[in-house]
Amino acid sequence: MTGIKALAQHLDLSIGTVSRALNGKPDVKAETRRRVLAAAKELDYRPNHSGRSLRHGRTNTVGLVLETGSPSTLAGDTFFMHLVDAMQETLAEEGLDLVLLPCRSADDPIEFLRRHVTRRMVDSIVITATRRQDERIAMLLEDGTPFLALGRSETPGAYPWIDLDFAGAARDSVDALVRLGHRRIAIAAPRRDVNLAHIYMEGYRDALAAHGLPVDEALILRASGSENGGVQVAEALLRLEDRPTAVMLGQELMAIGLYSHLAQVGVQPGRDLSVIGFRQSPQLRFLSPALACFALDVRALGKEVGQAVMALSADPVAARGIGRVWPLEYVPAPSVQPPVR
Repeated sequence: MTGIKALAQHLDLSIGTVSRALNGKPDVKAETRRRVLAAAKELDYRPNHSGRSLRHGRTNTVGLVLETGSPSTLAGDTFFMHLVDAMQETLAEEGLDLVLLPCRSADDPIEFLRRHVTRRMVDSIVITATRRQDERIAMLLEDGTPFLALGRSETPGAYPWIDLDFAGAARDSVDALVRLGHRRIAIAAPRRDVNLAHIYMEGYRDALAAHGLPVDEALILRASGSENGGVQVAEALLRLEDRPTAVMLGQELMAIGLYSHLAQVGVQPGRDLSVIGFRQSPQLRFLSPALACFALDVRALGKEVGQAVMALSADPVAARGIGRVWPLEYVPAPSVQPPVR
């Protein structure tokens, strides 16, 4: 691998001339540019990105903030690994790098983010696990750091975001269950203070109202977004005197714990209790009966996030206030059956 100084010496040209030729400056003769480009290919020239970044005030790097202490992450949820891979593939096409900024459960999310923003290690940031009122968003808006929120928030301000259609998933779940005759439908949402849980539960309430069904607060459960959370949901449902005939799960890993605990007491999903999970996931493909849930192309989502970040880097002002709800497609399966009469 050759640097620009060695390339200039090889061609007997000044470093400035070689640099202008490599960057396509118009004041370089066509023949000189041809010689420089040919020699650069022959000698395997690689630019010094650190030096270029210092000169231009850019790092050509995007930071993705992940809360590594969340129950779903600790339980081995692969959502973000697939998302990161697709984001990195998209950003690499434009010569951009993606770095992960893992925020531990012991970290203060605000101070963690402020520390990285102050260091100016990245040009833009993607935040996840958004809250209804998210102090991180307020801080980034005040600082002027370009950022994208992977998830909606009610925090005031104009900023770009992309979010899954949690309300639509709740609505489609209720619609599918009501069509089969279910009237007592429970819902389990993640216990964490994330906005997606609020959106999911509001979609559930609105869907019940649209069908003229009452909301029973005893059927609205909050649990850890993990296998253990699914066990907690199953235990809570089995304790009810007037049990529901169906349950909707707001996090995919809950289904594993729910199925396991129901099997221990002889309750079969589908036959005795209809179950609709959230996102299709490799961890769930071995459940029996197969779990009704929602199809999501995570790679397509990751590429969309990557493209949105590139647009943000190119023109932060134009990208402000642009939001997109990412659709989810309901996939029926034997875990949903008409209620036993």
